[in-house]
Amino acid sequence: MSTTTTLEKVNTIKTLNNIAESGLNVFKGNYSLDNDNENPDAFVLRSFNMHSMEFGSNLKAIARAGAGVNNIPVDKCTEQGIVVFNTPGANANAVKELVLTTLMASSRNLFAGVAWTKTLNGEGEQVPKLVEAGKKQFVGKEIKGKTLGVIGLGAIGALVANDALQLGMDVIAFDPFISVDTAWNLSRNVQRAMTIEELFASADFITVHVPFTKDTGGMFNEATFSIMKPGVHILNFSRGELVNEKDMAAALEGGLVGKYITDFPNENVLNMKNVVPIPHLGASTQESEENCAVMAARQVKEFLETGNIKNSVNFPNASLPYTGRRRVAAFHKNVPNMVGQITTAISDFHLNIADMVNRSRGEYAYTMIDIENDVNGDIIPNLEEKMSQIEGMVATRII
Repeated sequence: MSTTTTLEKVNTIKTLNNIAESGLNVFKGNYSLDNDNENPDAFVLRSFNMHSMEFGSNLKAIARAGAGVNNIPVDKCTEQGIVVFNTPGANANAVKELVLTTLMASSRNLFAGVAWTKTLNGEGEQVPKLVEAGKKQFVGKEIKGKTLGVIGLGAIGALVANDALQLGMDVIAFDPFISVDTAWNLSRNVQRAMTIEELFASADFITVHVPFTKDTGGMFNEATFSIMKPGVHILNFSRGELVNEKDMAAALEGGLVGKYITDFPNENVLNMKNVVPIPHLGASTQESEENCAVMAARQVKEFLETGNIKNSVNFPNASLPYTGRRRVAAFHKNVPNMVGQITTAISDFHLNIADMVNRSRGEYAYTMIDIENDVNGDIIPNLEEKMSQIEGMVATRII
């Protein structure tokens, strides 16, 4: 169990990768960017592997400027009361644009055509004639009027679905966990698939936008390929592990799958027939990197200054308008009577509660309580000590 008091202190931020300057500029005022500090208040990173790191007593937050957090020991952070943030949606437009670009380019055999044309270098004046003679091998298909299946309607999937409609495609989508916000933003012309098998059977192109879990791992396999239209194009800009690569190679060889466009090439993928390997460019735009950096920095800054949590992957989102009053922020096990014990500890010091919020997520919960009284600085260490004695308390902070 750890306790931290915030008394106009300088918060130290350490970056573990190159972070866009626009993100670092968020940390103004009582902040210090110090990459030599071994015990910072927060880390901001992209792909740096943190699994072998030991965390100092000051660490309160880790922000990943991106969506995936497999490079962060999330369970360990949860046990220590360290909030892990990600930036869902910040790179959504970048990924959407690449999905639609490769969808059209692969349908027109653009990648193979360009590669073949480059082999004509050195043919001199014969190049135009050779181009005209050879172009018929790259005759493609238009996407207008074709059906795009979208699996997963998060920030990226919803954008892809809406824009594909504008390109004249029919769109069918499957997501049993669609959020209310996404539902509001999704075009009513997107058809809803009641089962993923329905989508597999009706789509000419399939793009997947779901995380890798025990349920989604290998979801593209021999059994699911057999349901799909022969020659279907599959686009994977989510995770390589969603595809059974042995089954994909066989499906490509036999023509069950016409093309496999993936942002996650490896040796197996590079040896497949009719594969379009993209060197993990989904979020690799200047705008995306800046958006992710700014979003990550703002979430860390908001948490350090107010205790409010947004886009955490290990603790519940929780928000309480910050009025400048002393605020108790407590991470604890999600067990009965925790809030009662916290409020009792506060009342033992004759402090009144002005406002509070409690949110839970699985085995853990987060409680913020605003104190109405002017709190004497001498009381704070004693209050922290009292709260630390509560069984099931993970970490507390007084802001």
